[in-house]
Amino acid sequence: MPSPSKNKGNAWERDVAKHLTELYGETFIRAPGSGAYVGGTNNVRKEYLHEGQIRSFKGDIIPGQSFPKFNAECKSYKDFPFHQLFTGPVKQLDTWIDQLMSAADPDDFNILIMKFNRKGKFVAIQFDHPSDLPIFVERHFLYENRHGRWAIMEYDRYWELNKDMVSVACG
Repeated sequence: MPSPSKNKGNAWERDVAKHLTELYGETFIRAPGSGAYVGGTNNVRKEYLHEGQIRSFKGDIIPGQSFPKFNAECKSYKDFPFHQLFTGPVKQLDTWIDQLMSAADPDDFNILIMKFNRKGKFVAIQFDHPSDLPIFVERHFLYENRHGRWAIMEYDRYWELNKDMVSVACG
């Protein structure tokens, strides 16, 4: 039987997949078992899997057919130390970004999708995306770590501003 925190994370992944399905009119689903089967030390598996299998095993969300470069991790937590964003590295955020990037290919659109109890929903996206497409951010925080610069922004507003650009960046 899964723990309550695992159930909470699974529910958030399903909510994100449902939202993206409604937004784009394509089927996005939660990855079975979740987590990157091809990330980190499992990256070697990419050598013998075909493109569709690799896409299915990246991150927490299996994207729709026209989103082959979509790579997402979803996190649902009770709290987040937002104050640490102003004073230096945030270990938890760095761990999540490392997890996201461990499954990423060089031209992927990488997005960390986060939800915190009584605080809201947020995204962290690569600010300097390899595609050079403009990604619109407002009321955002810029965070820098070993994987570059990341814009952190409110979830719903992000999708309002960037629905079409994300589709192009992932295609």
